[in-house]
Amino acid sequence: MNKLWEVMQEEKKLPKLNKPILIEGLPGIGNVGKIAVDFLVEELKAKRLYSFFSYKFPHSVFVNEKNLVEMPKLELYYKQFGKGSKRCDLLFLVGDIQPIDEESCYAFCDEVLKLAKQFNCKKVVTTGGIGLQHVPDQPKVYCTANDQAELHEYTKKGTLVEKEIFGVVGPIIGVSGILLALGKKKGIKGVALLAETFGNPFYLGIKGAREIVQVLEKKFSWGVSVKKISKDILEVENQLLQKAGDWLGDEFVPQAGAQAKKKDVHYIG
Repeated sequence: MNKLWEVMQEEKKLPKLNKPILIEGLPGIGNVGKIAVDFLVEELKAKRLYSFFSYKFPHSVFVNEKNLVEMPKLELYYKQFGKGSKRCDLLFLVGDIQPIDEESCYAFCDEVLKLAKQFNCKKVVTTGGIGLQHVPDQPKVYCTANDQAELHEYTKKGTLVEKEIFGVVGPIIGVSGILLALGKKKGIKGVALLAETFGNPFYLGIKGAREIVQVLEKKFSWGVSVKKISKDILEVENQLLQKAGDWLGDEFVPQAGAQAKKKDVHYIG
């Protein structure tokens, strides 16, 4: 076990998964990735498989609706589609925080990929936001990858994804980037789906999250209602905003992102 991370198995018996795809959605710019993947976990009724703990967690806790303290969460969920299904099963990486420094980020991603490999996972999709200086009316989704063929699959005609990301953003910082880099070393192909959003730490990128869900639903046909995402997310908007505000100290802001190469774009993550 990685000395920086403790992994707790949440089910007594591990499921047998059919070449699952790992989909990551952790806090970042506009919480776009978190919102999108939390929605998918809820809609697809995914089950919790593992939870993670580290002494590298931020040294703060939440106060929940019951007035009790609650630690930040990092969890791995799974969804099976049943025998004979043409769909690949899914693993979802979700949580309240990102690892807070370089070493813990690499160690965490390495631990996640080890678990994914145990289930014969060969593909990963990470998600995030591209922070603009204004609220986009119709957010665009951009894509990068660790494999040329995989990039083509997500950017070919009819995929709702912009073809050119070079020159739009700089380096990708955080789990959404490192999972792809380490995944390539481990033989796991991957893409990052990055949606435009407003780069204000108090802004929730619901529109960007919806666009990412739409891209994924169009590709995989899970039967998820894209129209429902706005209604469902608005119901928990205050809770997400409260948690986002709790981490607004310099050390705890979800800083996963990068300096942009265009004036209109601030950072991504």
